[in-house]
Amino acid sequence: MIDIKGITKSFGPLQVLKGIDLQIGKGEIVSIVGPSGAGKTTLLQIIGTLDRPDSGSVAIDGIDTSTLGGSKLADFRNRHVGFVFQFHQLLPEFTAKENIMIPAYIAGTQAKEAERRAAELLDFMGLADRGSHKPAELSGGEKQRVAVARALMNNPDVILADEPSGSLDSKNKAELHQLFFDLRDKFGQTFVIVTHDEHLASITDRTIKMNDGMLAGDNGNNGAEQGTPDDTNTTEQ
Repeated sequence: MIDIKGITKSFGPLQVLKGIDLQIGKGEIVSIVGPSGAGKTTLLQIIGTLDRPDSGSVAIDGIDTSTLGGSKLADFRNRHVGFVFQFHQLLPEFTAKENIMIPAYIAGTQAKEAERRAAELLDFMGLADRGSHKPAELSGGEKQRVAVARALMNNPDVILADEPSGSLDSKNKAELHQLFFDLRDKFGQTFVIVTHDEHLASITDRTIKMNDGMLAGDNGNNGAEQGTPDDTNTTEQ
């Protein structure tokens, strides 16, 4: 699903990524871990086409994103990639349901279909009775579930999450982590999660370790070194 080859990235004199090669299979849940400044978020932004590498390529489902530009790149991102951030980034003036529907509006989906999909996601998230509530009326865990539903709105191939449970208490963390596996089982998305949460990293299918802009390890959740992923190293949760 994701094929990364030779990615480098610098900001001025600081080289943040130093030649990243990585493949992630369809339906995998992969965590990226490492110290602050290792390049984790920069790599995630490049995978999601929010930033461009200085060299190298990223292909998602066989499409080389470096060949896309302007409106084509924005359309690809909206349809094929969903984002979940540490802080939910919900728009306060809109209801939970309206926030979830925003990617569909951008994609030009008909209103009736967007409403049906949003209602389906709210129900799956256990928020069927919270769709008309605005973010200020939701708990922290509910807000993050709405943010996850928004990322899923256009049924993207890939969900990218940057410290998605970093602002949650232990109960809501556990529920959100389980939700990722439930979503993978129901919708089949590939998840790439940047995290400092050791428990979350330990239960993902693979843990990618980064240090100083390079890959420092690629381990399955049984602790064994993994190579290029295939169907055999995706562990049922």
